[in-house]
Amino acid sequence: MDVDASVPAADQRVESITADPPALSRRRVLSQRWTELAYFHWPFEPAVVQATLPRDLRVDTFEGAAWVGIVPFVMRDVSVGPGPPIPYFGTFVEINLRTYVIDGRGRRSVWFYSLDVPRLAVVGVARSMFSLPYCWSATRFAATGDTRAYAMRRRWPRDQPASATIAFRIGEPVTTVTDLDHFLTARWSLATARAERIYHGRVEHPRWPLHEVSDYRLDGDLFTPAGLPSPSGIAHTACSPGVDVGIAWLERVDPADR
Repeated sequence: MDVDASVPAADQRVESITADPPALSRRRVLSQRWTELAYFHWPFEPAVVQATLPRDLRVDTFEGAAWVGIVPFVMRDVSVGPGPPIPYFGTFVEINLRTYVIDGRGRRSVWFYSLDVPRLAVVGVARSMFSLPYCWSATRFAATGDTRAYAMRRRWPRDQPASATIAFRIGEPVTTVTDLDHFLTARWSLATARAERIYHGRVEHPRWPLHEVSDYRLDGDLFTPAGLPSPSGIAHTACSPGVDVGIAWLERVDPADR
Protein backbone atom coordinates (compact mmCIF):
# COMPACT_ATOMS: atom_id res chain seq x y z
CA MET A 1 0.00 0.00 0.00
CA ASP A 2 1.38 3.41 -0.99
CA VAL A 3 0.17 6.49 0.81
CA ASP A 4 -0.27 9.96 -0.69
CA ALA A 5 1.66 12.25 1.65
CA SER A 6 1.32 15.47 -0.31
CA VAL A 7 4.66 15.17 -2.13
CA PRO A 8 4.99 17.84 -4.84
CA ALA A 9 4.40 16.25 -8.24
CA ALA A 10 7.68 17.64 -9.55
CA ASP A 11 9.67 15.88 -6.84
CA GLN A 12 9.84 12.35 -8.21
CA ARG A 13 12.79 11.34 -6.02
CA VAL A 14 10.82 11.19 -2.78
CA GLU A 15 10.04 7.62 -1.78
CA SER A 16 6.47 6.57 -1.17
CA ILE A 17 5.21 5.75 2.30
CA THR A 18 4.42 2.07 2.53
CA ALA A 19 2.45 0.32 5.25
CA ASP A 20 5.02 -2.49 5.34
CA PRO A 21 8.80 -2.00 5.68
CA PRO A 22 11.36 -2.61 2.95
CA ALA A 23 13.88 -5.32 3.81
CA LEU A 24 16.97 -4.15 5.65
CA SER A 25 19.74 -3.54 3.12
CA ARG A 26 22.48 -3.35 5.73
CA ARG A 27 23.48 -5.53 8.66
CA ARG A 28 21.14 -5.42 11.64
CA VAL A 29 23.06 -3.98 14.57
CA LEU A 30 20.30 -3.80 17.21
CA SER A 31 17.17 -5.78 18.03
CA GLN A 32 14.60 -4.64 20.57
CA ARG A 33 10.91 -4.46 21.37
CA TRP A 34 8.93 -1.23 21.68
CA THR A 35 5.91 -1.71 23.97
CA GLU A 36 3.11 0.38 25.51
CA LEU A 37 3.75 3.04 22.86
CA ALA A 38 1.63 6.13 22.23
CA TYR A 39 1.66 8.90 19.63
CA PHE A 40 0.72 12.53 20.30
CA HIS A 41 1.24 14.72 17.22
CA TRP A 42 0.51 18.35 16.39
CA PRO A 43 0.66 20.24 13.06
CA PHE A 44 3.26 23.00 12.70
CA GLU A 45 4.13 25.53 10.05
CA PRO A 46 6.77 23.84 7.87
CA ALA A 47 9.07 26.87 7.99
CA VAL A 48 9.12 26.76 11.80
CA VAL A 49 10.25 23.13 11.82
CA GLN A 50 12.63 23.58 8.88
CA ALA A 51 14.50 26.25 10.83
CA THR A 52 15.45 23.62 13.44
CA LEU A 53 16.84 21.08 10.94
CA PRO A 54 20.29 20.60 9.37
CA ARG A 55 20.61 22.19 5.93
CA ASP A 56 20.80 18.82 4.16
CA LEU A 57 17.38 17.72 5.41
CA ARG A 58 14.01 19.14 4.52
CA VAL A 59 10.87 18.81 6.56
CA ASP A 60 8.33 16.23 5.39
CA THR A 61 4.74 17.47 5.27
CA PHE A 62 1.23 16.07 5.11
CA GLU A 63 -1.39 18.25 3.45
CA GLY A 64 0.85 21.28 3.85
CA ALA A 65 1.70 20.83 7.55
CA ALA A 66 4.78 19.60 9.33
CA TRP A 67 4.09 17.32 12.28
CA VAL A 68 5.91 17.13 15.61
CA GLY A 69 5.16 14.35 18.07
CA ILE A 70 5.78 13.16 21.61
CA VAL A 71 6.19 9.37 21.67
CA PRO A 72 6.45 7.58 25.04
CA PHE A 73 7.07 3.83 25.24
CA VAL A 74 8.84 1.08 27.14
CA MET A 75 11.95 -0.26 25.40
CA ARG A 76 12.48 -3.93 26.16
CA ASP A 77 15.06 -6.63 25.48
CA VAL A 78 17.66 -4.61 23.57
CA SER A 79 20.31 -6.89 22.06
CA VAL A 80 23.38 -6.20 19.96
CA GLY A 81 23.76 -8.21 16.75
CA PRO A 82 22.80 -11.87 17.28
CA GLY A 83 23.46 -11.67 21.03
CA PRO A 84 20.94 -12.16 23.84
CA PRO A 85 19.01 -9.27 25.44
CA ILE A 86 21.18 -7.06 27.63
CA PRO A 87 20.24 -7.36 31.32
CA TYR A 88 19.04 -4.16 33.05
CA PHE A 89 20.43 -1.73 30.45
CA GLY A 90 18.27 -3.33 27.72
CA THR A 91 14.90 -2.40 29.25
CA PHE A 92 13.85 1.15 30.11
CA VAL A 93 11.26 3.89 29.60
CA GLU A 94 11.85 6.29 26.71
CA ILE A 95 10.04 9.50 25.81
CA ASN A 96 11.09 11.12 22.55
CA LEU A 97 10.24 14.27 20.63
CA ARG A 98 10.40 13.89 16.86
CA THR A 99 9.48 15.19 13.45
CA TYR A 100 9.69 13.81 9.89
CA VAL A 101 12.22 14.66 7.22
CA ILE A 102 13.42 13.87 3.69
CA ASP A 103 17.11 13.43 2.95
CA GLY A 104 19.09 14.17 -0.21
CA ARG A 105 18.19 10.79 -1.71
CA GLY A 106 14.48 11.33 -1.21
CA ARG A 107 14.23 8.94 1.74
CA ARG A 108 11.68 9.67 4.43
CA SER A 109 12.97 9.41 8.00
CA VAL A 110 12.35 10.28 11.63
CA TRP A 111 14.36 13.18 13.04
CA PHE A 112 14.72 13.17 16.82
CA TYR A 113 14.97 16.36 18.85
CA SER A 114 15.40 14.45 22.11
CA LEU A 115 15.17 10.92 23.51
CA ASP A 116 14.87 10.87 27.30
CA VAL A 117 15.89 7.66 29.09
CA PRO A 118 16.94 6.76 32.65
CA ARG A 119 20.13 4.85 31.74
CA LEU A 120 23.19 7.11 31.66
CA ALA A 121 25.23 4.38 29.94
CA VAL A 122 22.63 4.17 27.15
CA VAL A 123 22.90 7.94 26.68
CA GLY A 124 26.67 7.72 26.27
CA VAL A 125 26.60 4.80 23.84
CA ALA A 126 23.75 6.18 21.72
CA ARG A 127 25.33 9.63 21.45
CA SER A 128 28.77 8.30 20.55
CA MET A 129 27.76 5.47 18.19
CA PHE A 130 24.58 6.83 16.59
CA SER A 131 24.85 10.59 17.19
CA LEU A 132 21.31 10.58 18.52
CA PRO A 133 20.37 13.29 21.08
CA TYR A 134 19.70 10.97 24.01
CA CYS A 135 19.20 12.72 27.35
CA TRP A 136 19.58 11.37 30.88
CA SER A 137 16.27 11.68 32.72
CA ALA A 138 14.29 10.31 35.59
CA THR A 139 11.43 8.41 33.94
CA ARG A 140 8.41 6.49 35.22
CA PHE A 141 5.74 4.27 33.70
CA ALA A 142 2.59 2.88 35.31
CA ALA A 143 -0.24 0.72 33.96
CA THR A 144 -3.59 0.32 35.70
CA GLY A 145 -6.32 -1.44 33.77
CA ASP A 146 -6.61 0.42 30.47
CA THR A 147 -4.84 3.53 31.79
CA ARG A 148 -1.19 4.27 30.99
CA ALA A 149 0.91 7.00 32.59
CA TYR A 150 4.42 8.29 31.87
CA ALA A 151 6.56 10.94 33.52
CA MET A 152 10.05 12.31 32.94
CA ARG A 153 12.34 14.99 34.34
CA ARG A 154 15.58 15.71 32.51
CA ARG A 155 18.86 15.57 34.46
CA TRP A 156 21.28 16.13 31.59
CA PRO A 157 22.04 18.15 29.50
CA ARG A 158 21.55 20.69 32.26
CA ASP A 159 21.22 23.57 29.81
CA GLN A 160 18.15 21.91 28.25
CA PRO A 161 15.79 21.38 31.20
CA ALA A 162 12.59 19.55 30.32
CA SER A 163 9.81 17.61 31.97
CA ALA A 164 6.59 15.90 30.98
CA THR A 165 3.72 13.92 32.43
CA ILE A 166 1.51 11.92 30.08
CA ALA A 167 -1.60 9.91 30.89
CA PHE A 168 -4.18 8.30 28.61
CA ARG A 169 -6.67 5.47 28.27
CA ILE A 170 -6.39 2.75 25.64
CA GLY A 171 -9.41 2.70 23.36
CA GLU A 172 -10.75 0.35 20.72
CA PRO A 173 -8.55 -1.11 17.96
CA VAL A 174 -8.23 1.15 14.92
CA THR A 175 -10.02 -0.64 12.08
CA THR A 176 -9.41 1.99 9.39
CA VAL A 177 -5.88 3.42 9.34
CA THR A 178 -5.94 6.86 7.72
CA ASP A 179 -3.32 8.31 5.38
CA LEU A 180 -2.22 10.60 8.22
CA ASP A 181 -1.80 7.60 10.53
CA HIS A 182 0.45 5.95 7.93
CA PHE A 183 2.40 9.18 7.44
CA LEU A 184 3.12 9.39 11.19
CA THR A 185 3.66 5.73 12.05
CA ALA A 186 4.91 3.89 8.93
CA ARG A 187 8.45 5.23 9.19
CA TRP A 188 11.21 2.86 8.18
CA SER A 189 14.35 4.90 8.83
CA LEU A 190 15.92 7.52 11.07
CA ALA A 191 18.17 10.45 10.19
CA THR A 192 20.89 11.91 12.36
CA ALA A 193 23.78 14.34 11.95
CA ARG A 194 27.44 14.07 12.88
CA ALA A 195 30.01 16.77 12.14
CA GLU A 196 27.52 18.43 9.76
CA ARG A 197 27.08 15.19 7.81
CA ILE A 198 23.78 13.36 7.57
CA TYR A 199 23.48 9.67 8.38
CA HIS A 200 20.62 7.33 7.57
CA GLY A 201 19.60 4.15 9.40
CA ARG A 202 16.94 1.69 8.30
CA VAL A 203 14.38 0.41 10.80
CA GLU A 204 12.30 -2.73 10.33
CA HIS A 205 9.23 -3.91 12.21
CA PRO A 206 5.71 -5.19 11.49
CA ARG A 207 2.82 -2.80 10.99
CA TRP A 208 1.78 -1.13 14.22
CA PRO A 209 -1.38 -2.66 15.72
CA LEU A 210 -3.01 0.69 16.52
CA HIS A 211 -5.64 1.53 19.12
CA GLU A 212 -7.54 4.71 19.77
CA VAL A 213 -6.53 6.99 22.65
CA SER A 214 -9.04 8.65 24.97
CA ASP A 215 -8.94 10.98 27.97
CA TYR A 216 -5.34 11.99 27.41
CA ARG A 217 -3.51 14.56 29.52
CA LEU A 218 -0.09 16.07 28.83
CA ASP A 219 1.76 18.56 31.01
CA GLY A 220 5.29 19.95 30.95
CA ASP A 221 7.48 21.16 28.11
CA LEU A 222 9.66 19.24 25.65
CA PHE A 223 9.24 21.71 22.79
CA THR A 224 11.02 24.84 24.05
CA PRO A 225 14.36 23.05 24.68
CA ALA A 226 14.17 21.84 21.05
CA GLY A 227 13.77 25.39 19.74
CA LEU A 228 10.10 24.93 18.92
CA PRO A 229 7.01 26.83 20.08
CA SER A 230 4.50 25.02 22.24
CA PRO A 231 1.87 23.21 20.17
CA SER A 232 -1.75 24.31 20.11
CA GLY A 233 -4.99 22.46 19.65
CA ILE A 234 -5.93 18.83 20.11
CA ALA A 235 -3.26 16.24 19.39
CA HIS A 236 -3.66 13.54 16.77
CA THR A 237 -3.33 10.38 18.86
CA ALA A 238 -2.90 6.62 18.66
CA CYS A 239 -1.34 3.90 20.80
CA SER A 240 -0.05 0.37 20.34
CA PRO A 241 0.82 -2.63 22.52
CA GLY A 242 4.11 -2.86 20.62
CA VAL A 243 6.24 -4.50 17.93
CA ASP A 244 9.62 -6.20 17.55
CA VAL A 245 12.19 -3.94 15.91
CA GLY A 246 15.46 -4.32 14.02
CA ILE A 247 17.83 -1.39 13.35
CA ALA A 248 20.55 -1.42 10.70
CA TRP A 249 23.96 0.24 10.93
CA LEU A 250 24.10 3.88 9.87
CA GLU A 251 24.98 4.91 6.31
CA ARG A 252 26.40 8.31 5.46
CA VAL A 253 24.39 10.37 2.99
CA ASP A 254 26.71 11.87 0.38
CA PRO A 255 26.57 15.70 0.37
CA ALA A 256 26.20 15.49 -3.42
CA ASP A 257 22.76 13.96 -2.82
CA ARG A 258 21.20 17.26 -1.81
